[in-house]
Formats: sequence, structure tokens, C-alpha cells
Amino acid sequence: MASINYNDRIPNNVNLSSDRKLQRALERWQPAFLDWWQTVGPQVFQNNDIFLRTAISTEPGGWAQFGHVKMPDYRWGIFLADQEEDRKITCGDDAGKPVWQEVPGEYRNMLKRIIVIQADTEPASVEQQRWLADCAPSLMDARNLFQVNVEEGRHLWAMVYLLQAYFGRDGRDEADELLARRSGDEDKPRILDAFNQPCTDWLTFFCFAMFTDRDGKYQLGSLAESAFDPMSRTCRFMLIEEAHHLSVGELGLERVMRRACQLMQKDPNQDARALGGIDLPTIQKWINHWFGYSLDLFGAEVSTNAADYFAAGIKGRWRETKDFEDHNCLGATRAVSTVENGKLMEMEYALRNCMNEELRDAYAKDCHRVLSRWNRAVKDEGINDFEFRLPSTRFFRRQGQYANNNFDLDGNLIDQATYDANLAKWLPTEEDRVYVQSLMKPVHEQGKVANWIAAPRRGINGKPFDFEYVRT
Repeated sequence: MASINYNDRIPNNVNLSSDRKLQRALERWQPAFLDWWQTVGPQVFQNNDIFLRTAISTEPGGWAQFGHVKMPDYRWGIFLADQEEDRKITCGDDAGKPVWQEVPGEYRNMLKRIIVIQADTEPASVEQQRWLADCAPSLMDARNLFQVNVEEGRHLWAMVYLLQAYFGRDGRDEADELLARRSGDEDKPRILDAFNQPCTDWLTFFCFAMFTDRDGKYQLGSLAESAFDPMSRTCRFMLIEEAHHLSVGELGLERVMRRACQLMQKDPNQDARALGGIDLPTIQKWINHWFGYSLDLFGAEVSTNAADYFAAGIKGRWRETKDFEDHNCLGATRAVSTVENGKLMEMEYALRNCMNEELRDAYAKDCHRVLSRWNRAVKDEGINDFEFRLPSTRFFRRQGQYANNNFDLDGNLIDQATYDANLAKWLPTEEDRVYVQSLMKPVHEQGKVANWIAAPRRGINGKPFDFEYVRT
């Protein structure tokens, strides 16, 4: 199953030609997908040759090849990780039993809902970023954006395959709806709020790739533990591609930080803005905003849905198989900070009901590791009196336990007046957004980079920064 057949109209490693009905259904969906891509996909450099990677195998090493291709000609396909022999359900009531190759009737709606929500995020982010290359700080950055975009398109294909292969007419209808919704549309918005937010500047894009795509990593990781084996295999391969998306965000933000430090040392007042940079406190505000926004994507801290997914074996924890011994969790509890009668207190809940919080904890730890790397980079650039930090997971929340209360950056419960008085210090202001947007001037000359961001320390696939990543 490792090799991918690129001779087929739809490249795949799922032996699509053996199921003529499914093949015809996906081939009917393909023109609508291509029309969607042309209409609301990347609107800049659509017909230029872009240096992109394409999956050619699902084996761990040598799985991708690089070459110049026009984005509308990119070969989107359906790729699943290789099937594991005798794989067993990793968690829940049926842990240890054989995984499912078909959808059990009692879990049909539950599985369909999870797949649709995950699938909806893939085209949404492409729509959010459709004009972003128009103000790219370098051609290599534009290329990185497009790589993320085409792979989000492939992830959509992977989820549509699951819907059409395993859910019949309902699945086909859901696949059509995925192309009917639009990010930010008043009448038919995307399902999750974070995917309806505008993305018109690169500081936002880097934060989105760092924090929101990292949520995707953990959601895919939990689904990779699924008892429904085709979904597990789909998500395991998606995780391989997702790693690049996260690096685009992490390293992009680090370059903005490094450039801010360099400009600070050139200015007598250490004011990066005075020399056309994005100052460190402003970057911190964007971090506060997008970390909080992305935390909401995990769902409520205490959730019966999360308990049901875990009990059914449909979703596990991050690295469920490797990091945990108790895969049943019946009778286990955990403490969750909860607001009761105007006070914050620790309360015990059934662990199964806290699986969203378990996943959110793993995500937050990962984000803290990245912040440590950023703070080392700031010190490397000679700035020793500033450190980035992550706010409390209770700060700036609109979903879950903390949505109707106010918290400071440390997670302390505060009143509305105190929150309002500090908001301009904690989150981006309209003035901040106008300033950052004013810097978004395109740099589309090979080997050049915008003043507000440092050049990358290495290129793509061993190529130098001044390589022809986009043929203009």
C-alpha cells in the first residue's frame, strides 16, 4: 500500500479502481473541487510555477518529491498510512478488541460528525489565506504558504474519501456542503469560529500556523488512535504533512522576533517600530490572541461528548498507546479549575469527561516548548530583558468553563472593569492591527525579504534562500 498510483485521474493508494461506484462519485466531486480552488483558493501566482513537494509514497523515508508545478495542476489525491496487522482498539470500553474496517451502525452519526468538522477546517484555512501572497515578505514565504494550501486541499480529499466511501448518500451530501460553506460568510460560514477570522497579514498567518494548525496536530493525533481504522490511517499520514505547517508558523514568528531584536539595537530608544519592524510586545499580543483562540478548538473542559468519543474508542488522548497505561479510565478522576459562586476552585470530574482537557494540556506543553526556543533566539540576538510567555489557558476564552468570566494573563479571576482596563496591553488593538497591516508590502523579487522579518537561515529541501521558489 505504500506506493501511490499517479496514473489514475485521482492519485491514490486505496485501490480506488476496484470500487467503480466510489470512483465515479469522487470523479463527479473533482470538478467542483477544482472550481472551488480556482474561485476561493490562492488568488496570487495561481498560474506560476511553484516549487512544491508532492507525496509519492506513504513510507517514512523518501515519501515526497519536490519540483515546480502550477497549483491548479497539483495532483491532489487520497493517501492512507499503511495498514497495521492485527491492530487493536487503543482505548475505551472495547480496548484490546480488533479495530473496525467498517462503520458500526451505533457510531455512524458520531463518526460522521467528527469527520465533517475536521474536514471543514481544511478548505476554510485556504479561503482565509487566499490573498495573502499578494503581500508576501519573500518568494520563499509565498512558496511556504502555497505548500500549506495545497496540502490542506489534499487533507480535504482524504476526508471526503472517508465520507463518500463509508457514509453513502449522507457522505456525498456532506462532501458537497464542504465546498458550499465559506470562511467568514454571513449565511454559510465555516463550522468553527477560528476558521471564520480574517487573515490579511503575515503575523496573523504565522500565529495561525503555529497555534491553530498545532491544534490540528493534536486533533489528528487523537483521531489517529481511533477504532475506525480507515480514519486512523488517514490521520496518521496527514500528521506527516502537518509537521511542515507547524514549522512555517514557528520559524516564521522566530524570524519576526529576530528582526525586531536587530532593529531594536539599531535604534537609540530600542524601538523596533521606529525602524519599520514589529516590536516584541506587539508580537506577544498576537500570541495571546491566537493561543486563546486555538484553545477553544479543543472543546469544553468537561464534556459528555468527549466522554462518549473516548468510551467508543473513536478518539484517544495524544499518544494514547505510548504514554498511558490505563486506556479505560473508568472510575478515574481529574481536577479542573471551575468558577463557582464567583470564585475559582478545583473540582473533581470523571476523567472520561475531561478528555478535551487532557488533549489541551498536551497542546499547551508543546507550545511552551516552542516559546523556550523563541526566548533563546531573542537572547541570541542580544536582547536579555524580554521573554515571551504563554497566557493561562483560562485567558481570552469564548468556549468552555471560562467563557463567561474574565481572567488576567496568569489565570486569576478578575472583574470586568479590571479586564477592560488592561485589554489594550494584553490583546491587539485596532492601532496595532493598522500598523502591522501597513507593513504588508509585497517583496516578490527573488532572494529579497521585507524589512520587518529576518531572512530564513535555510531554504527548502537543501536549496538556498535565493532559489527560484516561485517563477515570476
